[in-house]
Amino acid sequence: MSSRPPSHNGWVDRIVLEGMTFSGRHGVRPAERAHAQDFKVDIEVETDLVRPGKTDRVEDSVDYRLLHAIAREVIEGEPVSLIETLADRIADLALKLPRVVAVSVRVAKQPSSMRPIDSAAVHIKRTRA
Repeated sequence: MSSRPPSHNGWVDRIVLEGMTFSGRHGVRPAERAHAQDFKVDIEVETDLVRPGKTDRVEDSVDYRLLHAIAREVIEGEPVSLIETLADRIADLALKLPRVVAVSVRVAKQPSSMRPIDSAAVHIKRTRA
């Protein structure tokens, strides 16, 4: 069995959740952990969407609600120093979902110590082993 979903006319199917915002206490500096701050999360999963496109059944797809819940759990959960760690944890959990072959995760925050700045962000991609 291939480690990647079948392609259709050269395309790989994707589900994308963009702009999720959650509050967390993450950062290297104690001040970043003292007060909750907003973290923006984007998740893109690679999966085969042919079957759910034909059956119209969420059971045949990757349920967006599960991806949203994973992002919320990680961001609102245990404090960590790096947004790299947050992205990696989200990716690891997303890859445990059935039918997810690969995942890209972007986590961004607006560090008060670096203002003016729109965001500091990491963008990672992980694939199923």
